[in-house]
Amino acid sequence: MVNKLQKKWLAIKLITRMDKPIGTYLLLWPTYWALWIASDGWPNFHLLIVFSLGVFIMRSAGCVINDIADIKVDGQVERTKNRPLVSGLMTKEQAVNLFGVLIGCALGLVLTLSWPTIYLSVVALVLAASYPFMKRYTQLPQVVLGAAFSWGMIMAFAEIMGEIPLIAWLLFVANLLWTVAYDTMYAMVDREDDIAIGVKSTAILFGEHDKRIIGFLQLLVLGLLYTVGDMLAFGWPFQLSLVISAGLFSYQQLLIVNRERDKCFQAFLHNHWVGMIIFIGIFIEYL
Repeated sequence: MVNKLQKKWLAIKLITRMDKPIGTYLLLWPTYWALWIASDGWPNFHLLIVFSLGVFIMRSAGCVINDIADIKVDGQVERTKNRPLVSGLMTKEQAVNLFGVLIGCALGLVLTLSWPTIYLSVVALVLAASYPFMKRYTQLPQVVLGAAFSWGMIMAFAEIMGEIPLIAWLLFVANLLWTVAYDTMYAMVDREDDIAIGVKSTAILFGEHDKRIIGFLQLLVLGLLYTVGDMLAFGWPFQLSLVISAGLFSYQQLLIVNRERDKCFQAFLHNHWVGMIIFIGIFIEYL
């Protein structure tokens, strides 16, 4: 009995990527940017808990639906060949049930918010559920992922301010472009496998121009964030966070210069620090 429970827990932990929290961090930091800015640096405890738990739950749900969508192809990719649905540690039916439970938990959280935010949460659900299937129909699945990873920012502004100001949309676009940049690095890890099995990605679309386009996207992100800081009259702490982020982006370019799989994956992981540094800059601005 204990052994069965341990196996079930292991399967849940692996399919929701609890052992790989980088996705949660990359979703959490931009959400915190929005919460702090929308609330002038003082988000109330209820919203902090709801949005923090929402990030964890929706990221977990996104991983589950991703594995369900990729059940027939994960076994052909070196990095994903041991995932629970491929190895048999979890059945497809169990995964679908788990996805339903996670969405139910997310719904419970969002029902504590205002009706406009509840309506916006439907868009978040559609984006999260549709992203895994986009790689079969478009070369730009990372754009859909970027929208999914950024929609919580729109919900935060709507909940706190009762409107979605220009600053919210600038942050949305900045985070979307940042997501495309770092997820292209992630896709560079699997590019050869994806080409062989017919899965689409920006890494394949960009081809030999991948590093230049990633660099251009990173510059756009910094430009948009600088514009947000200027509109909010932020001072040196936020500006310093952008300078440090520019240095981190430069380091990532060095990592991907030869398109080595391990280095591209390392560059992807490194983006956690970018999100954190920008949040620290915003946090200090409101002290």
